[in-house]
Amino acid sequence: MPLAMAQPGETVTIRKITGKDEVRQHLAELGFVVDTQVTVVSRIAGNLILQVRDSRVALDRTMANRIMF
Repeated sequence: MPLAMAQPGETVTIRKITGKDEVRQHLAELGFVVDTQVTVVSRIAGNLILQVRDSRVALDRTMANRIMF
């Protein structure tokens, strides 16, 4: 399932990241790598605020759809 489907408060483990190499590299630099746990902090108009390790990151729906759990 894409990360965009996760509900606020839910913690999931990343299983796959899709997209072009540049997109996957950018997400990896933000901390989104396979087998990392991510918590959905909140959802605002389809955009997500996520807790990744010790950081909070905002992602739009398009980017969140590329991260599978």
